[in-house]
Amino acid sequence: MKITSVQAIVLRLPDVTTAADGTQDTCLIRIETDAGITGWGEVDSAPTVVRAAVEAPLSNGITRGLASALEGSDPLAIDACMQRIYDLTQYYTRYGAGAHAVAGVNIALWDIAGKAYGQPIYRLFGAAQRQVRAYASVLFQDTPADTYDLAARLADRGFTAAKFGWGPMGQSEANDIALVREARRGLGDDVDLMVDAGQPWDWRTALVRTRQFAEYRPFWLEEPLHPEDVAGYGKLSAVSEIPIAGGESESRLLDFEELILVGGLDWVQADPGRCGITTMVEIGRLAARHQRGFVNHTFKTGVSIAASLHVLAAVPNTQVLEYAMTESPIRHELTYEDFELDAGWVGPSDAPGLGVTINEATLERYGVA
Repeated sequence: MKITSVQAIVLRLPDVTTAADGTQDTCLIRIETDAGITGWGEVDSAPTVVRAAVEAPLSNGITRGLASALEGSDPLAIDACMQRIYDLTQYYTRYGAGAHAVAGVNIALWDIAGKAYGQPIYRLFGAAQRQVRAYASVLFQDTPADTYDLAARLADRGFTAAKFGWGPMGQSEANDIALVREARRGLGDDVDLMVDAGQPWDWRTALVRTRQFAEYRPFWLEEPLHPEDVAGYGKLSAVSEIPIAGGESESRLLDFEELILVGGLDWVQADPGRCGITTMVEIGRLAARHQRGFVNHTFKTGVSIAASLHVLAAVPNTQVLEYAMTESPIRHELTYEDFELDAGWVGPSDAPGLGVTINEATLERYGVA
């Protein structure tokens, strides 16, 4: 089997705002083969930058687009494909959007492998199907009162855990406390509350917030610091009574290792659309060796949810799944599979590959030429 084409497909809603909502647009990776098997991946990054990385023409011996690097390769030789990418695109794929583009390609290669072998991806890692508890992932609302209302609705829907993030968090001490207080009040005492701060503080301010938030019993405090402040994470994690979570901005195993060993994270969050499936499994196993919790970061479509579920089944230290609650049609209409929850739990599909089917009408409706 040979790869015949690698395409980047950009989707975008008509109106995109500054909200921290990754479902307003996305970039899909489609890999075609001469055997008629198609693989799909998704990237969580700047979609048009990712497309440029895929479509770039030959520049020199170690700088070419991902499509050029992969065409003619055997998609089932995933490690060899990844090495070829690193050899031929190393000037722009080690970090940032280039690395994210590689992650999407990696997901698509695993999708092809599962389809070729007639197995769901998690079985290719020697894993058994496993259900995980889904937590509703939403943004903090404009006011504490609105945050309370949303939290109450999520509790009424039967979620046993919910995460509130970004929005106005970090703008003032009083409002930060009020947002977390009202989220807890709306959820009630029996629903786990995760708080995603959205990178607003230095480590000393974050430590103050952990003490102010403590009475509301956060399950974790996510991304309180800038992702490059690894030393700050280490100082905070060493003294915080609230578990500290982070890592979604990273792509490389090496950087996650630093966040664990130096940053002291209690919960390691990896995004398949920035790491790919291969690296994400390695990160989960690394976290397990260091007795840290491991969870996906996924605020995209059914493609990324499917990838996350296969990875979470393949590593031992997973308890929860991020489950975005945005109303975006890109989130809900891209795949025919909608990952319905069973009493708040969900697991990977037993269908070959990712186990998702792309709705071509959604591609046509929101595709950007």
